[in-house]
Amino acid sequence: MDYRDYGTYDAVGLAELVARGDVSPAELLDAALARAEAVNGKINAIVRPMPVVARERAAGSLSGPFAGVPFLIKDLMQDYAGRPTGRGSRAAQGLVATRHSEPVKRWLDAGLVIFGQTNTPEFGIKSITEPEAGGVTRNPWNLGHTPGGSSGGSAAAVAAGIVPAAGANDGGGSIRIPAACCGLFGLKPGRGLVPAGPAYGELLAGAASDGVVSRTVRDSAALLDVLTARPDPGGPFLVARPDEPYAELARRTPSKLRVGVSTRSPLGTPVSREAVEAVDTAVKLLVGLGHEVEEAEPVIDGLRMADDFMAMYAAENAATLAELKHKTGADDAQFELDTRLLAAAGRALGAVEHTVRHARWNTYARQLTAFHETYDVLLTPTLARPPVKIGELDTPWPTRQIGKALLKAGVAGRLSRTKLWRQAVVQNLAPNPFTQLANITGRPAMSVPLYRTPQGLPLGVQFGGPLGSEGMLLALAAQLESAAPWDRERPTL
Repeated sequence: MDYRDYGTYDAVGLAELVARGDVSPAELLDAALARAEAVNGKINAIVRPMPVVARERAAGSLSGPFAGVPFLIKDLMQDYAGRPTGRGSRAAQGLVATRHSEPVKRWLDAGLVIFGQTNTPEFGIKSITEPEAGGVTRNPWNLGHTPGGSSGGSAAAVAAGIVPAAGANDGGGSIRIPAACCGLFGLKPGRGLVPAGPAYGELLAGAASDGVVSRTVRDSAALLDVLTARPDPGGPFLVARPDEPYAELARRTPSKLRVGVSTRSPLGTPVSREAVEAVDTAVKLLVGLGHEVEEAEPVIDGLRMADDFMAMYAAENAATLAELKHKTGADDAQFELDTRLLAAAGRALGAVEHTVRHARWNTYARQLTAFHETYDVLLTPTLARPPVKIGELDTPWPTRQIGKALLKAGVAGRLSRTKLWRQAVVQNLAPNPFTQLANITGRPAMSVPLYRTPQGLPLGVQFGGPLGSEGMLLALAAQLESAAPWDRERPTL
């Protein structure tokens, strides 16, 4: 099978070919590896290939709903036993996982053939994928632009046709942002639905969830069934699953939905004309499909929420940096400057401050729940602007010099108690101010690729729902996909 055939199928379609005996897992893997060989040098999506492990697996006996389908995992929180999980950091490149993470185990149980790990920014803390450890990952639609982050490597690989779907995770938009940048579908499941074990009970204090980026809604739905096939007996709580598979729910025509729509940044920062047009395109589709749409947004203090979100990220980053130092003996020089500055802020916040800020997450969840008492869905842009150019979000040289001096003097953490911290939070989140709400509140949200800029860059729109609404969101996405198919065009590489 060559790419002209391989690239026309999604993961469900490839699995059907294998089940019928029309193609073997080894032939599919050959096609995926050939495509990776042809394009990965241009986009740098795969940073740790696993061809030997994958060939041994493809030659064996495989079972499950995705038996024989090639797949990639993200090099962050998706551990593969016997392989390093680099976390986008130079300090972690030799830290070998002793066991599979639960999502990876479930993907393997489903018969997927994992043949590589994809690039991510250090510790996943950025919305671009340009780590010093793995190098720059580029958007297949335009190599001068970012594929987003932190699941940028996975999104670039799927958009480039290496695989039809790939592992991703989302702690602040890291499934939805790269999906929006690369013309893909990306669903962040609600809190606790996807097990995070055995190394973790929850990811990022419950803000993060594993999932996938994909070209089709049915792939995301069927792969969500794989990830949620059974509870994790060692997990922190049991989350209710629907009585029917998500793949079945995605095939249902949704009932008439009431959609609240907003294009206003929660931070009061600019939103581009293209992002507004993307939402307008979605609104026209929704109205044409019989849904009720009106301007509305949750009553939430967006600036305070962003501040509380970044405080969590700073504290988690500080803990991760300390963990790696302990395990590997790494010194500060092995971590990126921005990582060290964020960790310093996290250490300076202190336990009491962190607890107070984390407690406010409940307030935001209650306020979003009040919105959903009237509206089934919240529609916003996924990003405030089209995918940025490579290097555009680099920390400016003068700021880097000041940061280095403050770290050397041991006073960098004090900035977290000044106005400069709030300014840095707003500056950091301004390109994508819409995604963090779903993480803090634990609600499901998805990016749907319904729009292209005049320059040909994808720019997704975001739909968020209440607790347990993954099935409804998937059904809505499938309805939109049927009305405005997005997988007809592929980037030329």
